[in-house]
Amino acid sequence: MNLISIAHAQSAAPQAGAESTLVSLLPIVVMFVILYFVMIRPQMKRQKETRAMINALTKGDEVVTTGGLVGRVTKVGDNYIQLEVADKLEVQLQRSAVSMVLPKGTIKAV
Repeated sequence: MNLISIAHAQSAAPQAGAESTLVSLLPIVVMFVILYFVMIRPQMKRQKETRAMINALTKGDEVVTTGGLVGRVTKVGDNYIQLEVADKLEVQLQRSAVSMVLPKGTIKAV
């Protein structure tokens, strides 16, 4: 008789355990939601803005590259741009190397 009462007591325990498991997983789920809104979503937004800026490059834009070159775009291709960094000195770069488009008139000596 003693074994039967122990078996009944054990069958009631998993119900309370399932509830406590759900409660213990809640903070982890909340942390992932916060992580998404604080880190992942803003990064995706920046990537989208950068892609739009690179796709909108046109001849005459003044840009800064990731390597620090400053110049004026003289030719735009599908994957490459030609950048005038000094008088009659042009370099060819990948479009993805452009980090920032400067306002018109920023570069005076090119």
